[in-house]
Amino acid sequence: MVSDARALATRLAELGDAALATTLAARGVSPQAGWHDFFDAAEGLLDPASVDRALTRLDRDDLRALELGNAGPDGEPARLALTDAGGTPYSAVAERVAAAVAASPDAFTATPAAVEPGPADARVAAAAAERAFTTAGSLADVLLLCSHTPLARTGAGPVSAVDRRRLIDAGALEFADDLEDLLSCAADAGLATAHEREWTVTEAGERWLKAPTADRWEAIAAGFRASLPRGLRTSSHGFLSPDVWPGIYPLDPEWPDRAERLHRIGVRWGLFAADGSAAEFPWTAALRAGERPDAATMAPYLPAEIDRVYLQADLTAIAPGPLAPALDLRLRSIAVRESRAQASTYRFTAESIGAGMTEGETAESIRDFLAGLSLTGIPQPLAYLIESTAARHGLVRVRADEATGRTRVESPDAGLLDAITVDQALRPLGLLVLDGDDALSSRVARDAVYWTLADARYPVVALDARGLPESIHRRTTATASEPVATPQEAYARLIGTLRGGHGTDGDSGWLERELEQAVRTRAEIVVVVRMPDGSERSFTLEAAGLGGGRLRGRDRAADIERTLPVSSIVSVHGG
Repeated sequence: MVSDARALATRLAELGDAALATTLAARGVSPQAGWHDFFDAAEGLLDPASVDRALTRLDRDDLRALELGNAGPDGEPARLALTDAGGTPYSAVAERVAAAVAASPDAFTATPAAVEPGPADARVAAAAAERAFTTAGSLADVLLLCSHTPLARTGAGPVSAVDRRRLIDAGALEFADDLEDLLSCAADAGLATAHEREWTVTEAGERWLKAPTADRWEAIAAGFRASLPRGLRTSSHGFLSPDVWPGIYPLDPEWPDRAERLHRIGVRWGLFAADGSAAEFPWTAALRAGERPDAATMAPYLPAEIDRVYLQADLTAIAPGPLAPALDLRLRSIAVRESRAQASTYRFTAESIGAGMTEGETAESIRDFLAGLSLTGIPQPLAYLIESTAARHGLVRVRADEATGRTRVESPDAGLLDAITVDQALRPLGLLVLDGDDALSSRVARDAVYWTLADARYPVVALDARGLPESIHRRTTATASEPVATPQEAYARLIGTLRGGHGTDGDSGWLERELEQAVRTRAEIVVVVRMPDGSERSFTLEAAGLGGGRLRGRDRAADIERTLPVSSIVSVHGG
């Protein structure tokens, strides 16, 4: 065990910071671990409980290689610091492997051969494509709502019950339990990211929302495959047939549930048959073989997307088929979608059109968009609603006052300003009436004042420094990597501590480490010292102090305190 710890400590010290951080992360080491040097790290990683946890992260092939003692220098066991430079497991690891073999001999057998799937018939393929289309629509709804208001997460990670209910009420979800699967796919594809207590949409997610359904599916399929655990992936960058997934990580008690969830997600996105059969679709076969995701073979089964709607006098828009995503996205910025199916209904209201204008639309841009979208022109009632909303929109103007550093709220309608002054929902803004001026003033920043008034449904517009209307957006997007620290960043402090501890070269580093531990615990040790004449002598001491290159301790036999030069100490072991 001692020689193993020394060998592993030396190997860890030789790793670069990035590789060392990767190993620590793979072993699940806490960045706040109380290790002082590489010897501490080696002993921690060789602890039986730590080794057992590491074994659960190995697939059947790696477990079998460990049992046979030939895991290789570049495999997963080496990355997990379970083997030496030649791929031979350390003795502490070999002991735990032997115990695991005795307890679960089936876990160390070879992965069974997968059943080669046959082609699915057209009916099953059409059903899979329909599921993928529906799932893409659900995820789009979730991301759209999330882009306006981030989804709150509980301390344990799942989305809060309040936001789940909000998504269900908006028609984005049929079942609340679907949400975590959708967000997991979004995260794998870089469309959304969980940071601290919120889910937010990334810039890639904003682009995805505007993409055709086929492109949406390809992005999700690529992310799904890339995120599969190492044991499911093949050397050709594809993945194993799903029928062997449940047994890939035989020592991990949580793996069967995770494998089932991965398969369920694949079914949702049209990758696998819903009936559990081995039938395979052309788009899945290509993906499993390691080829680039390509929805071309799925396209004939997808509902045709349309680019026209019927505008009606009752202020509704009827899409006779699935509207192209980019058009649907813009239409929903000025109308409320009332139903989502092959044919969807949207309703225009003063509030929905006002919300669009708050996001930058104008009466002219709305008319131009609807004129190009409508098969029936723009009905008179809708044209009137657009004009009346535009006339009212902007009655309240918000600008930054450079002279005072405050925010001004202005309106030609004195009654509207009076209403804002007494509105209890606006009290946090601390609005003050300016003497001799038909305006209000606040210390709060312009954008915050703007959005508070907009949320309170006032017809507000933001003005720039020149006094011209300016479109501002509440949506904040994040890059996919922004919230997530790299392993090297996460373990920077711990790695610095390890590198600042005892060196691992030769016996001196190990000796200093043993002496320091003995002093820390005031242990009784036997110290072998080389005398000036070349002879060696043993002393049994209660270690008391170490400093200035000398060891202090109480000699129990002679009942005196001795001070020994560390440079003369040949070896040390427990008393």
